[in-house]
Amino acid sequence: MHAAITQADRTLGCLLGGAVGDALGYQVEFSHWDRIKESWGPEGVTELRRNRISDDTQMTLFTVEGLLLAQPGASSETFVEQVRLAYLRWLVTQEEPMPPMASEGLAAQPWLYDRRAPGRACMTGLQEGARPGVNPNSKGCGTVMRSAPFGLYFGPVEAFAFAERCSALTHGHPTAGASAGAFAMIVAHLMLGATPQRAVSETMMHLRDGIDRSETADALQRAYKLAGNVPPGPNTCVPLGEGWVAEEALAIAVYCLLGTDDVRKGLTAAVSHSGDSDSTGAILGNLYGAAYGAAALPREWASQVEGREVIAALAGLMAADA
Repeated sequence: MHAAITQADRTLGCLLGGAVGDALGYQVEFSHWDRIKESWGPEGVTELRRNRISDDTQMTLFTVEGLLLAQPGASSETFVEQVRLAYLRWLVTQEEPMPPMASEGLAAQPWLYDRRAPGRACMTGLQEGARPGVNPNSKGCGTVMRSAPFGLYFGPVEAFAFAERCSALTHGHPTAGASAGAFAMIVAHLMLGATPQRAVSETMMHLRDGIDRSETADALQRAYKLAGNVPPGPNTCVPLGEGWVAEEALAIAVYCLLGTDDVRKGLTAAVSHSGDSDSTGAILGNLYGAAYGAAALPREWASQVEGREVIAALAGLMAADA
């Protein structure tokens, strides 16, 4: 059934799905499950009352822009440098009220200058120049939520390597890099038509090759086990953590991906908990879109999410360039 999905549709699905999951979860970020249940009901976050995306989608789009500016065939150092420069342009959007004169590309988009709760490590790492080695003890999920584009642009092994390297521009902890790399690798496998189970299994085997990757591998193992025993639903991800750190955010999204191919149900489960709801929703949305294409996304959410036209345009460029 999924073999007929085009690469262009998977690419659009991945980027648009991430924005949808992000917006869905951003409505309740920092809210405890009891508060969510009181405001939204026991079924969790089942509607998009506000269409705003967060820093997760903002940084994902700048990742896309960096990869596109590097051009096919560029050296690995060029790719990393272009992504670094792209993140520094995103930093300007968080520090200035509007685009500076002569701004180009995403930096010229006024709607991206709204500050949407950016992660502290992302901000401090970039303010220090986005050089490897910053924030050596930080493994926040800010590296994972921005890394899907590596899986759209590169094959699985390269996607892992580039996401891991670019993670270190803001988060120096090895688990942050391993989790970003694992996420990008899963996306890359899905883009090649692998089933979610195969994509996750192949990535788990890759993680076992490095001792510094054990936290991520263990988190995915827990997600795999939970998916086989507890169907995803509101607040069922509790055994996996709250998603504030990299391996937990990835595990929650993978649990929902493996637990159901019902995109609406999975996204609702991924954001209806006490943790980092926008990041877990964004990561799962990226995965669902890469697995099943843009047509699988709930139409009423995908049609109204903030920045849809820009996202679609970048997806088109990415699909043509990859």
